[in-house]
Amino acid sequence: MHLAGATVLVTGASSGIGAATAEHLAERGATVGLVARRADRLAEVLERCRAHAPSCAAFVADLADLEGAEAVARDAWEAFGGLDVLVNNAAMPMRRAATDLRPDDVAAVMDLNFHSPVRMTLAVLDRMVARGSGVVVNVSSTGGRLGILHEAAYCAAKFALCGWSESLALDLWDTGVDVRLIVPGPFATEIWDAPDNEPAAYDGPLEEPIVAARAIADAIEGDAFETYTPGDMRGVVEFKTTAIDAFLAATIDAMRPGDVG
Repeated sequence: MHLAGATVLVTGASSGIGAATAEHLAERGATVGLVARRADRLAEVLERCRAHAPSCAAFVADLADLEGAEAVARDAWEAFGGLDVLVNNAAMPMRRAATDLRPDDVAAVMDLNFHSPVRMTLAVLDRMVARGSGVVVNVSSTGGRLGILHEAAYCAAKFALCGWSESLALDLWDTGVDVRLIVPGPFATEIWDAPDNEPAAYDGPLEEPIVAARAIADAIEGDAFETYTPGDMRGVVEFKTTAIDAFLAATIDAMRPGDVG
């Protein structure tokens, strides 16, 4: 897949990684469809994209509405005469201790972070397969590869997205449709300031969204299934995978109050 001349639909495009990705893909020659629920913010990103690719378009939709998510994927396909790439990036945080979670909290996170990208993918997948080409990009999280304190609902949705992506890639191996899984670490986005969330356990440095945008663009044009951004996050996940008990113990130790006296 070459971005120059491609049509790409990017969800969660009004801010953060989604906005940076939409603009970066337009800079690299793609015609981009931008999806988000905040029309005013989306219009600002669209204007920047059109400076590079005048045929870019915006689609205002709340992707927590699963039928609406399917509809916007189909609408974008019709508007552009086909989609070469679908970037499922939209997501919401849920920083809340499991003991304080309600079933509705978990369902809301699963709908936006997992069911929505699944529904949007299925809405266009048959047409991609019939054409014999396409790329589905699922933006997960380091929280989709390891557990994070007070983020059980968020991690569950992102773990599900990783598993879906791996199996999807296997099912599509001979169709001409590729799957790319993006695993971002901590980035400077609005996810840290979302209302009704506990403060994040992580208080380290944050990468700028353009770093993830470049990684997504390179993944679309490359041939690797999984991309960590920044790349050093892979080592953390590999440690957890090979030594889960040590990972859990180290995480718990980090939460213990320091010695007094």
